[in-house]
Amino acid sequence: MKQFMAMLKKNENEHCPPTKLLNLAGQLCRELQSSAPGLEKLVEAVMGCKNKRYFLTNIHVVWACVSVHIQKGQHDAACRLLECCKAEEKEQLVQLWHEIHYRRAMEKYQTDCLTPLQKFRCRKRNPPPISLCPEGLKNRNFSEEVRQQLHRFAAEVTTHPDKKQREGLARDMNLQPIQVYNWFANYRRRQKS
Repeated sequence: MKQFMAMLKKNENEHCPPTKLLNLAGQLCRELQSSAPGLEKLVEAVMGCKNKRYFLTNIHVVWACVSVHIQKGQHDAACRLLECCKAEEKEQLVQLWHEIHYRRAMEKYQTDCLTPLQKFRCRKRNPPPISLCPEGLKNRNFSEEVRQQLHRFAAEVTTHPDKKQREGLARDMNLQPIQVYNWFANYRRRQKS
């Protein structure tokens, strides 16, 4: 940690910090994950330097900074940090984004955990920004053609297909058998209500 602080001070006027310093920051963030005071001190130093944008290209530094903001209840600051960071690991950044909003919801509902439905609603209300999902969120719905085939099967054959029928449908529509199973379970539930 002392070595990092000394290198950071020495290079504070450089346009771009040396790669060795950036790598050391990422390594320290990994090592200090379980040490809240040490991690907080490190994050303070990184966030206070002029060249912090270079440090925010490392997923471990980003994770550390976001974690410290979340612990302090600074959810908006954590979101802004994620929106402007340049780390390549977009999937991990999206997970961090959702974690921030889960924490907000837990505080709102005064609970220690959220149900899967609450998490789903939380994700729907707070989609990640374009900077984290440039190609947009994955659409988890089936195509119109697949839905029509499944509806036709439910209407003409059965709403309770056996394992063999589900496997055949999955093969025909390029799906997993569990997806077909879940679709029919959801279909039956929708029909009841």
